Amino acid sequence: MVTGDDVRRIARPLPRTTERVVQDRLKFYIGRIVYLALSPDETSMGFAYPKEERAGLIAAEPNKFQLPARSDLRYNWVRAELAELDPDELEELITEAWRMCVPKRVAAAYFDENG
Repeated sequence: MVTGDDVRRIARPLPRTTERVVQDRLKFYIGRIVYLALSPDETSMGFAYPKEERAGLIAAEPNKFQLPARSDLRYNWVRAELAELDPDELEELITEAWRMCVPKRVAAAYFDENG
């Protein structure tokens, strides 16, 4: 099981990441693009994920992953229950969401340095 503290520990050091609280939700940004958000009670998170792959992810593990709110369906976005994630999976979801939103050269440099 992972927590909101784990989310912050992974997301904060990613290059170009900034964070803001918006309507009681902690959101992580690259410029003006939100790539990660914690629920107010920090039991779930929303994260950037390709729309075309979303249905498969949710169908494979419906207790872990859900569709975003109806207003967010048009975005590349999925929700995950933190209690269902392990630390390695959380790190992969966050770094892949971040990778979707930064320039390719920034992501390449980060992964070259950090494996």
